[in-house]
Amino acid sequence: MLRGIRRAGQGLIGKIVVAVLFGILIISFGIWGIGDIFRGYGRNTVATVGNVEISSEAMRNAYQSEIQSLSRTYRQQITPDRARTLGIDTQVFNRLVSEAAISQRASRLGLNISNDKVVQSITQAPAFQNLTGQFDRARFEDVLRNFGYTEATFVRDQRAQLIRQQLLDALTAGLVPPLVEQEAAFRYGTERRAVNYFTLPAASVGTIEPADETTLKTYFDERKSSFRAPEYRKLVVLAVTPGTLAKPDEVSDTEARERYEKDKGSKYGSAEKRKLQQIRFASQEDAQAASDKLKGGATFEDIAKERNLVSKDFEIGTLTKAEVVDPAVRDAAFALPLGGTSAPVASRFGPVIVRVDAIEPETVKPFEDVVGSVKNDIATEKARSRVTELHDKIEDQRAAAKSLQQIAPEFDLTPRVVEAIDRNGHDKAENPVETLPEQTALLTAAFASDVGADNEAIRSSDNGYVWFDVAGVEPARDRGLDEVREAVVSAWRSDETARRLAAKAREFVNRLDKGDAFATVAADAGQAVKTADGLARGVAKGDLPAEAVTRIFGVFSGKAGSVALDEGESRVVFQVTSATTPPFDPKLPDVTRYDEQLKNGLVDDIRSAYVGQVQKELGVTVNPQVLKTALGGSADN
Repeated sequence: MLRGIRRAGQGLIGKIVVAVLFGILIISFGIWGIGDIFRGYGRNTVATVGNVEISSEAMRNAYQSEIQSLSRTYRQQITPDRARTLGIDTQVFNRLVSEAAISQRASRLGLNISNDKVVQSITQAPAFQNLTGQFDRARFEDVLRNFGYTEATFVRDQRAQLIRQQLLDALTAGLVPPLVEQEAAFRYGTERRAVNYFTLPAASVGTIEPADETTLKTYFDERKSSFRAPEYRKLVVLAVTPGTLAKPDEVSDTEARERYEKDKGSKYGSAEKRKLQQIRFASQEDAQAASDKLKGGATFEDIAKERNLVSKDFEIGTLTKAEVVDPAVRDAAFALPLGGTSAPVASRFGPVIVRVDAIEPETVKPFEDVVGSVKNDIATEKARSRVTELHDKIEDQRAAAKSLQQIAPEFDLTPRVVEAIDRNGHDKAENPVETLPEQTALLTAAFASDVGADNEAIRSSDNGYVWFDVAGVEPARDRGLDEVREAVVSAWRSDETARRLAAKAREFVNRLDKGDAFATVAADAGQAVKTADGLARGVAKGDLPAEAVTRIFGVFSGKAGSVALDEGESRVVFQVTSATTPPFDPKLPDVTRYDEQLKNGLVDDIRSAYVGQVQKELGVTVNPQVLKTALGGSADN
């Protein structure tokens, strides 16, 4: 259909007809209530900040990018529910609103930044540098591609970020925390405590008899929402990516061998590395004179000593040939034998003499060990050219209102049918649904869609596409006790154990606070006395986890307390025996460190207050329904 419209619109008459048709269509949208096309604040606007709109697409892309970034950082999938628990949705939304506000304020103040500064910030970013600290264009393009940026959009965003930073830095330049605040932070951070303690295991509360039916039903009714069945959706997923289209079995051994020979030094092993040293000279004459001395018996170290150089001044590092930036130095260094010294080399920065101090030989995996990987790489590269072609063809079929299950066989593709999946990626047995492509983005989009809806394809991290249809929705519902009896019994037993342990521990704490000896109380509990000293806030030590240490700092010296461990399956009873703090001296290194932390906190507070005031002055309007939909929720609930 789309192709037909394009063909019809190529001639003059066709263009007129198409223009009239679309004009009528647009007017009808306005008449029948789709008036948002004529208004600035529409169905696709999450929020307005001053005169800037934040679109649902911008919110969704920023949210998904943040989740994917965290997933890569922690090497585990961040589910939508986990993301909400961490507050990622709120953080991303607040960031977009803050950026919109500060960008407008900076614009009104006439702030700008030069192209040179933008280039400098990009080329000096560690993420874009190679092992020698030089800007690596290929790495730069890889990072942008992985995060879905074009170079133009990245440079634009970087410029905006630098301008915002310029304004915010001016607010807190020269900030010095008050001395009394420095002392308070120092005392808080350097306080150390010692305790006596013992652990009450679950067995110390004795046998817990099974709950009767009335008790169990009451417990279940009070917590029915905890056992509620989540909403499940049936999905049909079609992934067209280089990985899914690749056919390694069709790659011949000859083709694989050719690729292996080409890449074996860099991809299927480690290339030869050389430890290089280099002395730089002011002129060709100086370099030649030094070279003559080397030929006459002088050593490399002798030449370095004459020029008042120490080892750090002439060490380049241990590098592969590809890592040596200067071509002249690279060719000279890798033509020398071990211990060899070059003649004067005309490098980019003047004449140099190079020496090879050590050689790490090349190591390469045999072809037979990597043939499968080589064929897969070749097949994946070939498949990339088909991705765009198939994308256009599938989109044409989608425009003709065909389902994925109808489309897939036409292109020899097999869609994946997921019979039931919840927002967290689990099936009805609460097992994770494995190997779903772009799972976070897919589930966010799928639970914001509905049965029969025309969904946009999701762009995959390897430059492919993932389509999905919602084939069915099973609403969330309350389960009956008989459905979840085993889980309810287990939860009741755990809660009852924790309750009895807490009561028993409370008795021991009361005795300790009244003056009973710790050894006596521990003996009555049937537990051995343990000690721990040098405890620091929030830092685990021995068998005391961080949460227990935090609780220990919550009571006065000489007092007792208790804290649950292992989700209530055991409990620690403790008594603080001492609390010490070193004397405060503003010149101590530790004070300087806490001062820096305190300063960073004050900077954050001042900037937050300023951003809040700017938002108040500009005005912020939020569309909660669009925001919820952009984050993967339903606009109807």
